[in-house]
Amino acid sequence: MLRLSLPHLDETAIAAAADVLRSGMLVHGVQGNNFEAELQQWLGVKHAVLVSSGTAALHLALVALDIGAGDAVLVPDFTFPATANVVLLAGATPVLVDVDPRSYCLTPAALEAAIQAWRGPQRLRAVMPVHEFGHPVDMAAVRSIAQRHGLKMIEDAACAIGAREAGAFTGTRGDIGCFSLHPRKTLTTGEGGILTTNDDALAQRLRRLRSHGMERGPAGMAFHEAGFNYRLTDFQAAIGRTQLPHLAGWIEARRELARRYREALTPLERAGHLSLPADHAGHSWQTFMVLLADGVDRAAIIRALAERGIEANLGAQCVSAQPPFAAHAPAGGSPNAHRLFRQGLALPFCEQYGAAEVAQVAAALAAVLEPAHAR
Repeated sequence: MLRLSLPHLDETAIAAAADVLRSGMLVHGVQGNNFEAELQQWLGVKHAVLVSSGTAALHLALVALDIGAGDAVLVPDFTFPATANVVLLAGATPVLVDVDPRSYCLTPAALEAAIQAWRGPQRLRAVMPVHEFGHPVDMAAVRSIAQRHGLKMIEDAACAIGAREAGAFTGTRGDIGCFSLHPRKTLTTGEGGILTTNDDALAQRLRRLRSHGMERGPAGMAFHEAGFNYRLTDFQAAIGRTQLPHLAGWIEARRELARRYREALTPLERAGHLSLPADHAGHSWQTFMVLLADGVDRAAIIRALAERGIEANLGAQCVSAQPPFAAHAPAGGSPNAHRLFRQGLALPFCEQYGAAEVAQVAAALAAVLEPAHAR
């Protein structure tokens, strides 16, 4: 089976984790501190704070910015539900916004329209743009809107480490950036997350909140506020450290793989069977998702590809289509998000794949889509 994605864990990464396991010092320590310092240098930020997952990063960002009951947060309606889940978990209200049908991202125009249309009793406090699958959001425009309306900006860059927009890495231009280190991500520690910020006080609070609200001083531990146990282990950090020097090369390999996919699948797009995702010079391509034509049964296509030894799946969810968020559906609906959720098809994609895998997938897609579209 050609898997949807493969984590890039070589013997160096395995040995690094084993060394920490043998040491008996497993919680966040030397490896975690060194990994944070290396991430700060790689991303060009003052502070990188490691946590146990990308969801934990998003949750801590809201808590550290004192966003909770009585507040509302603007969230794209096409994303993994964790983005909206944490808003509810923080006690705030998600305001769901439709996305662009080709980049799959929040647009400045849709954001401005959602702000103008908001009539809820809660106060709009923040926007959480998602760089979906690694496609950068227009952050200069989003920042301008956020500043004009007094909103905090939390970048959900879970899928977008290494993506660039207007000369800067995604996840480095808001008040806080959040990344995931899940196995489907280009840089992975199994589970894990990163918060980035250039605000010293905010970084101090994030570090405190991830570890029970605790800070160590000359007199020992002091608990300053109620916090969480969101620490990353040192053996996970050791794995991440071995991968980071390769990350730029892996992202370039993914860009080349996306180029090959676009070239191979263009005939199917011209025939009306599917639509290709928008390209962007700074895209980091965590996932390659095509949009099947209306009327094509995606579940049947996934089954047919599996019979040919190819794993495929949906890309992400329409948040307002999930039961916990039905009450938060936009008044005008989210036609793009619903269609992306219904017809999006994620194809096998990682830096270990190349021309042979693309040819295999393209041939299989052509074989299963031609008769499917004819019906």
